[in-house]
Amino acid sequence: MRTTDFSPLLRATVGFDRMMNLLDTASRVDESALNYPPYNIEKTGDDAYRITMAVAGFGDEDLNVTLHENQLTIEGKKERGEPEGERTRFLHRGIATRAFQRSFQLADHIRVSGARLENGLLHVELLREVPESAKPRSIAIQALGSSQGTKVLENEAA
Repeated sequence: MRTTDFSPLLRATVGFDRMMNLLDTASRVDESALNYPPYNIEKTGDDAYRITMAVAGFGDEDLNVTLHENQLTIEGKKERGEPEGERTRFLHRGIATRAFQRSFQLADHIRVSGARLENGLLHVELLREVPESAKPRSIAIQALGSSQGTKVLENEAA
């Protein structure tokens, strides 16, 4: 079992508690849950992303996509009810329709712009929208006792 001590980083940083919690959570991921259902994460533009998940055998009524405090959760649960009097006998069952729950931790300012089910693939569209208050801005520096006036410090966006 591997453990990582983040306390030296916490002593030198302010306000990164959430990031340290994410790193701690990521180190405790259950490996068996990572295989089903398979998914892709794509960058489709400068500030656009897409999560594509293979959900063959599931309909839109069997899937639930929720967003709560930057955590996107996709759940699938197939109802097993069969019509009375009919019983399907599988000779081979290769399409898994077992229940699943997959969670993604989204960065700040990422919002879900939509979800669609197409050809057995669930596409969840994501957009990064940084508010004006979070963008770089100039800060005025005033020098006391100076006749030169006000200096302006320019912050450049990285």
